[in-house]
Amino acid sequence: MTASSVGGGRYRLERPLGHGGMASVYLAHDLELDRPVAVKLLAESLAGDTAFRKRFLREARVAARLSHPNVVAVYDAGEAEDGRPYIVMEYVDGTSLEGRGPLPTREAVGLAVQACHGLAHAHAAGLVHRDVKPHNLLLRGDGTLKVADFGIARAAEATALTQVGTVLGTAAYLAPEQAAGEGVTSAADVYSLGAVLYELLTGRPPYEPETLADLADRPEIMPVSELAPGVPRHVEDVVMRSLARNPAYRQASAEELARELGGQPTAPTRVAPAVAPPRRPRWWLAVPAAAALGALAVGILLATRDDNSPPPRRPAPAVRPIPPGANAQEQARNVAAWLRARAARP
Repeated sequence: MTASSVGGGRYRLERPLGHGGMASVYLAHDLELDRPVAVKLLAESLAGDTAFRKRFLREARVAARLSHPNVVAVYDAGEAEDGRPYIVMEYVDGTSLEGRGPLPTREAVGLAVQACHGLAHAHAAGLVHRDVKPHNLLLRGDGTLKVADFGIARAAEATALTQVGTVLGTAAYLAPEQAAGEGVTSAADVYSLGAVLYELLTGRPPYEPETLADLADRPEIMPVSELAPGVPRHVEDVVMRSLARNPAYRQASAEELARELGGQPTAPTRVAPAVAPPRRPRWWLAVPAAAALGALAVGILLATRDDNSPPPRRPAPAVRPIPPGANAQEQARNVAAWLRARAARP
């Protein structure tokens, strides 16, 4: 490390966190905001290309617009005193997913779903990661997963300075169309995340190329169940679909991959139950009976009347009306009592 600080002395570099073919990452302290940050300082071999430096800084500023719990936040970017570009990022107190497999299915799927959410946020903003791999997936101590290094892979792809070792180290997770130099879309990130999940479940990536020629000659991917028999069939099907050679056969988006894995299931459609006719209380059956008894009473009165008899010398006593009932059952009882009373009279 040739510098002890960057950003005009604002970010004091404290200790290295990791080194790679493209950059070195340092734990630093933001003296202005008094907080720990991570500073990624580009390798000197890449810093010599002016076009690359400009592209790198431009992509870093695009990544800085992302704000999501599952994406490492980018705070700042610039050039150090020695001319090397740097990025100031959120410091994630944890480790990467590199070498963590095999994991229990539930744990592996949970991590992949978090990565899906972070990638979906970036895709919605028009940014494809291009380098999803265990090293760029950081797991915080509280279980939160963060996707790191948005924008860096795009800058590296556009320059001839991409190192062969870096390509081979990433090739196990590169989508076939990406390795072939074809157009890259969000489907490439879906493939790469599927490859990471494959490794988390089985303990090894889908395939491991040893030479650049192996990139064009990919063997068939061994089913997950042959390496991890305990993985549920539906999880295996989702993973193998995400690893399809043809992007059209993969999940259409990172969110769709998450839903298929069960991390964010679509809310079940609530179908309104068929409206059944209201249940009538049993006493409703007494209503026809009451009506029938009433008709019978009228019939009896008409049948006992003699049309040929002379008119009565005195008017017949008024017939006591049937008292109303509070409900059909009581009304039926009242009709029956009225009939009995009429039948008992001379």
